[in-house]
Amino acid sequence: MIMAKEKKEVKAASDVVKEKKEAVTKTPPTRKKIKPQLDEGTRSLLDKRKERYDVQPHFKRGEWFRYKKLGTSWRRPRAVTNKQRKNLKYRPSKVRIGFGKPSKVRGLHPSGFIEVPVHRIEDLEGIDPKVQAARIGATVGTRKRRSIVEAADSKGIRILNRGTM
Repeated sequence: MIMAKEKKEVKAASDVVKEKKEAVTKTPPTRKKIKPQLDEGTRSLLDKRKERYDVQPHFKRGEWFRYKKLGTSWRRPRAVTNKQRKNLKYRPSKVRIGFGKPSKVRGLHPSGFIEVPVHRIEDLEGIDPKVQAARIGATVGTRKRRSIVEAADSKGIRILNRGTM
């Protein structure tokens, strides 16, 4: 008799654990990403820009490997004896005008939208959802972020840094 009761209790506990796992693993319904309305020329230029990014070198600061205090972020070499400034072949490439991307798509998000910074719900009013997308500011709190996301969804505006909301 005692064993039968224990089995029932164990079974009930395992059912509770399974229910909790199912509740955690349920994924929220997926939203269809809003795409920009681009002409064929702009779309092809975006594709070309992506191909160029794959080919171009990663520009690193001169002698970044030698000193720990130097980061890898690009700084223009200015010293008279700098080997990178002199374009010696065993040094990495410098940033130059030839590595530029097409001017029509310069500054666009990879999706093709023009990014518009948003810090308040009122900032969403001037956005054209066909060509512009919102990027919520980093200093915006969770409560205001949720209200901005809801307002943008109702207006059909894409948010580039939606996060896990």
